[in-house]
Amino acid sequence: MLAELLPAAVVAVEAYDDATPVQLFPEEEAIVARAVDKRRREFTTVRGCARQALARLGHRPVPILPGQRGAPQWPAGVVGTMTHCEGYRACALALDSDVRTLGVDAEPAGPLPEGVLDAIALAEELAMLRDLDARAPGMHWDRLLFSAKETVYKAWFPLTGEWLDFSEARIAIDPDAGTFEAALLVPGPETPEGRLTGFSGRWLSRRGLLLTSIVVTVPAAPSTAVPSSRTPHVIKAPPKSF
Repeated sequence: MLAELLPAAVVAVEAYDDATPVQLFPEEEAIVARAVDKRRREFTTVRGCARQALARLGHRPVPILPGQRGAPQWPAGVVGTMTHCEGYRACALALDSDVRTLGVDAEPAGPLPEGVLDAIALAEELAMLRDLDARAPGMHWDRLLFSAKETVYKAWFPLTGEWLDFSEARIAIDPDAGTFEAALLVPGPETPEGRLTGFSGRWLSRRGLLLTSIVVTVPAAPSTAVPSSRTPHVIKAPPKSF
């Protein structure tokens, strides 16, 4: 399901239960040694997803340990993200030669707990949600907004190493295209292509879940071929990330 939201350069592995046994590394085991069963199961299964994704990229299994602010630490040359919620665990990875950063988030397709929306939403976003509720009342747009903001943070943090508050990104959801735009309300991270002012993302709702994704790709290198005298020389713009 997650692969539908991601370009070919990104490997996605997902699980809908904790049935597949996963052997933790000792360093990982130490992190959840005193954790409740729910936390242990989700921690373990999502690392099983990560092991499979690493293998598809040609990497051997390694411990996936939380680093600064809990962000997973990946092997050199790999960028990635993990997510888990009730009934779903997933990992998405790519080579840093193909992808600058990525984020994914999964949420149950239900309303946000009371009080959460007021804590995360801007006035413009509340107005957007009212409009979306009127157009498609069966969808939990508030939860989708939350998921999109979580995904923005996951894409932002590897580039900056800094916190991003819910109020520092404004989300605009397209209900028909299955996309969203995130405008950064603070100076964005610098990349070799310039400063980012926002992110473009995708979303879907299926199987009682809401999934969101952001991928910032590395632009293709310009061709160095010498143009033929018989054909015009055309320089193509680098592909946009989504």
